[in-house]
Amino acid sequence: MDHKDPYEILGVPRSASQDEIKRTYRRLAKQHHPDRNPGNKQAETKFKEVQAAYEVLGDPERRAQYDRFGAGGPRPDFQSWTTAGTSPFEGFDFDFGSAGDLSSIFEQFFRRPARGARPRRAAARRPAPRGADLEHTIQLSFEEAARGTSREIRLAASGPEAGTERIEVRIPAGVTDGQRIRVTGKGHEGPGGRGDLMIRCQVAPHRHFRREGDHILLDLPLSLAEAIRGAKIEIPTLDGVTRVTVPPGTSGGTKLRLRGKGIHAQRAKTPGDMYVITRVVVPKELSARAGDLLDELANELKQHPREGLGWPE
Repeated sequence: MDHKDPYEILGVPRSASQDEIKRTYRRLAKQHHPDRNPGNKQAETKFKEVQAAYEVLGDPERRAQYDRFGAGGPRPDFQSWTTAGTSPFEGFDFDFGSAGDLSSIFEQFFRRPARGARPRRAAARRPAPRGADLEHTIQLSFEEAARGTSREIRLAASGPEAGTERIEVRIPAGVTDGQRIRVTGKGHEGPGGRGDLMIRCQVAPHRHFRREGDHILLDLPLSLAEAIRGAKIEIPTLDGVTRVTVPPGTSGGTKLRLRGKGIHAQRAKTPGDMYVITRVVVPKELSARAGDLLDELANELKQHPREGLGWPE
């Protein structure tokens, strides 16, 4: 049986650093990757051998175990492992030659049946760690965050594939400032696969709109005449310009509701509303005639806005 040393498979000396092993693995994995060698069984086998070798040498603990007990390593001190003086790896072959089933290779290396026990299926081993997550920040306008959009993101390729990786990311409607969107399997490469890509959204403030949940707020300045007599005024919305009716006698701070004119978040069944908040603009300077007219108006209206409050007159 052909026993292959993982150091020989990667072509690195036993004194190689973890960084050297990682760089060599990436180069060989890229060279023998099945996507680059379609139909080439020899390249496919070599690719599997490289993956299996890196599973051992890429992990410092597994590498240390192999260096002590693997083929070509120093003879193990069996007495330090068992009081019976027998090898903890007695009765198994560590065969890199097959390299077809990575899980079976590691069952050979790290497991063996207990003495006298019947052969049984090995318990599930701890999965190899995935690569680290990668974070990327994108800038969104208020409208893009409200309606949803898509962005193409370019990342430096990780693992066997070199170059630039282009990823089309769909931003759902209703994302908020600082919200993160997870794209599975687009992070850093690792022995157990790639981590995830975390998209962090930064939403720019709007010139006119504010947001409360899925509702949109808009301040509407009114003159005294518009507040007293009422008016029909055109205002901006996410869907374009619309006209809102201000009832006669509207006070400052009144909320006029436009149903369904808010944000229709992807997670929500119904859209939010838009609230138009009236702000009565009081003139800071009056002409003499305007002052006389206001005095005449006050006498005519005879308002007592603080009546009943118990305040001193």
